[in-house]
Amino acid sequence: MQIWTVLRPVLTVAAVVVVLLVLDRVVSRVLRRLTTAHPEAAAWPVLRRCRVPFLTAAGSALLLAGGRLAVPGAGVVRHVLLVAVLVSCGWLAARMVALLLDTWLSRYSTGPRDPARVRRVRTQASLLGRVCGAGIAVVTLAAVLMTFPAVRSVGTSLLASAGIVGLVLGVAAQSTLGNLFAGLQLAFSDMVGIDDVVVVAGEWGKVEEITLTYVAIATWDQRRIVMPVSYFVGKPFENWSRRGPGITGTAVLHLDHSTPVGELRAEFERRLDTHPLWDGTGRALQVVDTTPSTIVVRALMTARNADDAFELRCWAREELIRYLRHHHPAALPRLSFTEAPATPEDQVAPMVAVATRS
Repeated sequence: MQIWTVLRPVLTVAAVVVVLLVLDRVVSRVLRRLTTAHPEAAAWPVLRRCRVPFLTAAGSALLLAGGRLAVPGAGVVRHVLLVAVLVSCGWLAARMVALLLDTWLSRYSTGPRDPARVRRVRTQASLLGRVCGAGIAVVTLAAVLMTFPAVRSVGTSLLASAGIVGLVLGVAAQSTLGNLFAGLQLAFSDMVGIDDVVVVAGEWGKVEEITLTYVAIATWDQRRIVMPVSYFVGKPFENWSRRGPGITGTAVLHLDHSTPVGELRAEFERRLDTHPLWDGTGRALQVVDTTPSTIVVRALMTARNADDAFELRCWAREELIRYLRHHHPAALPRLSFTEAPATPEDQVAPMVAVATRS
């Protein structure tokens, strides 16, 4: 009888291990065949990452069910197995949420490419994943704590004052909750998304990361600007790629009034036709203003994105100035100094001075 009492837990563990090995082999073979048949699906890597939490949850559940029959007096072991089941189920739920979000995102990434729509879906999937992950973690922790009798009794006594506690927590976490709802509003209102080109507080950059509390923006000089999510909900900012990445670049030149604008316009269009960064949509060279000493010439050119537009602006300035320096150097702005003509008062002044001395 004593030998059987020792063998029953060992046999139970061995049986559970055998079941898990068979289950793992079957699931791995099925996943391998599905991956071979549909290698383009982006959900398979995430589904493989569900293997460990699934086996952990199944093994803990089987041991918990078998342990009640084999070792009914081992309360500590049953409690540890119960906690393992709850934690592994929460782990598996988080992986399944990631699987669903990746499947949703892959539908837009593999279909007809709409960059603005893909960025919007990526932003929404990222924030939904963070919210669901935080919710699953809180629920799992609460379920684990409720398995302890002392915590359960304390929770029952505090249930009567839950309204007051909730009010205090709401006031204390007002900023955090505000950022949370602002992040959800930011994702689903399509104001800004990951990889969008924005201008915030006078700084130009690309949205690198959006979390529940902050937005990280990578600037052109490799700096990172971290702004609270609530800033984008309550203050104005520029989004250069909200509906599409295309943008118009401008290059402004101050030239002399004698500049041959027509010839300069023809040269600008001729050179722009051969530039690979111009998207062929629009272009113009116009005199937009004058000053007492110069004219203001503005060159417009469209590009596929903000980076190409910046390169085109720099190229246009350099090429137009080079052309004028070689062919029309007088068109470049200069400062003229001439002697003012003599007035009658200037001629009378020396005569008055001579009369005074005499």
